[in-house]
Amino acid sequence: MSKRTTRKNILITGASSGLGRGMAREFASRGRNLALAARRTDRLEELRDELLAEHPQITVAIRKLDVDVHDEVFRVFTELDEELGGLDRVIVNAGLGKGQPLGTGYFHANVQTASTNFLGALAQSEAALELFRPRNAGHVVLISSMSALRGMPRNLTTYAASKAGLAALGEGMRADLAKTDIDVSAIFPGFIRSEINEKVKNVPFIVDTETGCRALAAAIEKEPSKAYVPAWPWAPLSVAMKLLPLSMVAKMT
Repeated sequence: MSKRTTRKNILITGASSGLGRGMAREFASRGRNLALAARRTDRLEELRDELLAEHPQITVAIRKLDVDVHDEVFRVFTELDEELGGLDRVIVNAGLGKGQPLGTGYFHANVQTASTNFLGALAQSEAALELFRPRNAGHVVLISSMSALRGMPRNLTTYAASKAGLAALGEGMRADLAKTDIDVSAIFPGFIRSEINEKVKNVPFIVDTETGCRALAAAIEKEPSKAYVPAWPWAPLSVAMKLLPLSMVAKMT
């Protein structure tokens, strides 16, 4: 948790499913007010009703948001900031996991993944910092991936590159904001079961959504510069992934 303050009002993008939905449940259980944004408003409404029934003391605001429509990102962030009386943490979570090996005729899928995961995250980071800079306060959380640590083969090539770009973006933001009271965290989830990978079988070290999202929330609360989640086995594996030959890293996917 921040040395200066508890983050009371938290915005999560991509909150209608997967890790975003799971993190919303975790932060609601900690008594935080939530601003939830995603493309599927019906699922956001269901989640809002669930969270308010279980935690009637919190406020939950929802908005439809497609992070690929960049003007919409700035508008929605401003609206949610006003509705909650000031956001103090933004979790940049919305993203895509699809992709195909390069040169196999699926450029449209790869460019969509790259655009959503990097340009969409850039728009969210810009919108968050436009709110935080005048206040000299806030916490930006970028949800990257363990695959960002090295180049990855097959369907992961573009996804991994986009998440590596996101991690580099976060490091640049930290350097730029080092003399401020605005914190930036890059979170690198390992294999956590969610809708993005529900059809993938025989995944090593995978944990269920609830366990993974509990670990994500706990890591985010510490506001580290970076964190590998769950810490076991991903923290030690992060070291190995950076040192092993690329051929061995590729076999881990």
